[in-house]
Amino acid sequence: MTPRLRPTICLLVLASFVLAVPSASLAKNSDSEIEAQTQSPKASSPANGRSERPGETGRPLPRFASLRANEVNLRTGPGARYPIDWVFKRRGLPVEIIDEFDTWRRIRDWQGTVGWVHQSMLQSQRTVLVTGKRRLLRRGPEEGTAGAALVEVGVVGKLGSCLPEWCEIIAKGFKGWLRRDEFYGIYPSEVRP
Repeated sequence: MTPRLRPTICLLVLASFVLAVPSASLAKNSDSEIEAQTQSPKASSPANGRSERPGETGRPLPRFASLRANEVNLRTGPGARYPIDWVFKRRGLPVEIIDEFDTWRRIRDWQGTVGWVHQSMLQSQRTVLVTGKRRLLRRGPEEGTAGAALVEVGVVGKLGSCLPEWCEIIAKGFKGWLRRDEFYGIYPSEVRP
């Protein structure tokens, strides 16, 4: 090699090294930024037991949604590169969105399982999951009201209006009322018209 080319090669090697270092630090920062931005909400309002902070979409967090598909992958992080931790196999299952990052939503199910799903796997339709034991779906929002149907544990229904102690549910073609403590899918003091 001639002496004139050596300084040029050294400059190219040095330039490529300098350009490579910031990109590595940017990748490290983006992972730490993701981690910082995806922490679960900590503040909650004592009045309704939930945070009122807005997510990236401007909608409140946490909030309820339901699964759009019969098979939904729950990932360990907000992206397809993260491993699948769990697979939900039930369309309409109510879940709580507790955080947002880009097009990914961090959700929690009725058992407390937490993970990330793509926003396309969620729908805003409110549903409920009957918990505890077989429940009597009543024709009205009072304890002595006649029953419309018996609903088994694990039945998913659509959430209608909610009073302070009762909510209207549509499940398996039957419409009636359940007490708030008989299902998962609503906040303690949430009232729906």
